[in-house]
This record gives sequence, structure tokens and C-alpha cells, in this order.
Amino acid sequence: MTVYNFCAGPAMLPTDVMAKAQAELLDFQGLGVSVMELSHRSKSFMAVAEAAEANLRQLMNIGDDYAVLFTHGGARAHFSAIPQNLVAAGAKVDYLISGQWSAGAAKEAAKYATVNAIDLRDGGGLDLSRLNQAGEGEYLHYCPNETVDGVAMFEEPVTDKPLIADYSSCILGRHIDINKYGLIYAGAQKNIGPAGLAIVIVRRDLLGEGQPQLPSILNYRLLDDNGSMYNTPPTFAWYLAGEVFKWLQQQGGVEAMAGVNRAKAALLYDFIDSSTFYQNRVQPSHRSEMNVPFQLTNASLDGAFLAQAEQAGLMALKGHRSVGGMRASIYNAMPLEGVRALVDFMKQFESDNR
Repeated sequence: MTVYNFCAGPAMLPTDVMAKAQAELLDFQGLGVSVMELSHRSKSFMAVAEAAEANLRQLMNIGDDYAVLFTHGGARAHFSAIPQNLVAAGAKVDYLISGQWSAGAAKEAAKYATVNAIDLRDGGGLDLSRLNQAGEGEYLHYCPNETVDGVAMFEEPVTDKPLIADYSSCILGRHIDINKYGLIYAGAQKNIGPAGLAIVIVRRDLLGEGQPQLPSILNYRLLDDNGSMYNTPPTFAWYLAGEVFKWLQQQGGVEAMAGVNRAKAALLYDFIDSSTFYQNRVQPSHRSEMNVPFQLTNASLDGAFLAQAEQAGLMALKGHRSVGGMRASIYNAMPLEGVRALVDFMKQFESDNR
């Protein structure tokens, strides 16, 4: 039985990448040791790190005026690192609130800056007319894809200030023009690699001393000056991320993946919309292509649905604990066949429980 993992994170990785990591686990490139046992400053690992950065730059068309940082801590660490790096203590900053992750980022930033929180949430969608409440902040922060809520913003907010974005759950899922941003950041465990790694892409002219209390390990200029190796980085996660970047290139790059992602999302949403047994409460114009929450109209069947789905090899479909229901996360590594298997199961479950 083929197993498909719909977990929101840590999420599934491409099978080819996992197979290569398994083959190299005990003997990396004939060295007789695992890549996770190599010194991060050895020639062998430096080659891994340099290739990963070069391939990510190619995939996203990132110029030399941007630093690419491979860091510890996941995206949450950067909720506090961003204001401490980019603005003086107490400075005004604008945060667009579209769901739980952007709300969490704003709450953390308020420890280091004066946050103007602009709540865009409007039932099952976003009221973008409220964007005019931004403008005085020294930067504008938003989250283009809210993992918990399944809500997405597909157009970048227009601002003359540095645009900051949490791309954790949609990086490399579709093309973005990096030159529109001052900084983007992403936890790895959804579309890049295993948990424990985060990537920050920041325009170098924004890098300064930072606030006095800024920890050195979160100082972007210091990390850039040291090639992301101010201290020992998460080497195995960095290696796996590099293998994912190679895999993406083999698939045709970000534009090719975007086409597959649109097809996967359309297949699942179209079925949900055609059924009276399931529902999705997000406005179609703001539906995520990465995270698809859905509910059974008869919630008493939730337990049976999850149990039978797992028996069918469809894993981790339980919705976030704060919202309940179901959620299918269909990141880059999820093949179209996995979504077809889910839809087929949903059809059969509906037929069996009418």
C-alpha cells in the first residue's frame, strides 16, 4: 500500500530525496562517514552548503544584493529577529493579520517595536481594502499562506517600505519576484526539508548593527559575514534541503511545480465544492494551494473518517487543534496521485455514510 502523508509539518519529503539520503547515510561520497558527522567547515560539507545556496538562488532568481542565510530556530525565531535586526527599539512597524501565524508574528514583534496590527480577516476570506491602514511603519510584514486557516494572499501588498513575508508554507510553490521584498523567511519543514532549519533571504542594504540586545546567533549581518556558520549550523537539514533543491530543478523548477500545485488544489477543491457531504469555508479567491481545510457536514463522522483514511494510507488529515475538522497539506512533495487517492477515498466514504 502506498502511504501519502498530508501533514502540515514536518511534512513529507520527495521519495527520491529520501532514498538518496538513505543510501548516503553511512557513507557520504565514499568518505566512510555520514554527512551529519562531517565538520561544517570541512571541504566536503562546504561544497554541500555552497551548492545548496547556489541552487536556491537559481530556483528563485536571487541576486547578489540579497543574502541567503541558513539558520537555526524555525520561522518563530525570526518573529523576534526581524524587528531586532531591521528597526530601532520602539519603531513603528505594520503587520497584516490574515491568520494565526501572522498574528503570532505581530505579537512577538511587539516586544521590540510598536506594532500597527491591521486585521484583514473577514469571515472566510480577507478584506484587502483595509490595506490602506498601513503606511507609517518602517516595514510591512505579512504571511502569504496561513497554514492553519488555509487562507492565502496571491498578490503582494503594494508599499514603498521594505516588504517582509513569512513564506514558510508556500516558498518554492510558485514563482515570486524576490526584488519586491526586503526580506522573506521560511521554516524548512513544509516545502524545503526537515524541521530545525530556517532560511532567510534579506536585501543586504537592510543589514545593520541591530538592536543592542539582539542575540549574535540571530544577527543577520553577522550570519551573512560568516556564511551562515557563525556557530555550527543544522548540517544534516542543510544537506537535505540542498537535495530538495536539486530535485526541484529536476522537476523543471518552480514554474513547473506551480502548475502541478494548481492542478492538485483544483482537483481537491472542485470535488469538495461538488459535494454536500464536505465543505470548505474559505472564499475561493483566498483559498490556499498548499493547505486545504475541509469539514464533514456531519461532524460526528470525523473520527471514523480519520481512522479509515489512515487504514487507506492517507496520513495526518486531522485539522489543527484550534479549528478542528480536516486539513490536507499538499506541498511540493505531494504527488498528484496522492490527491487523487484522497479524493477517491472521500467519494467512497461519502457513499458509505449517506
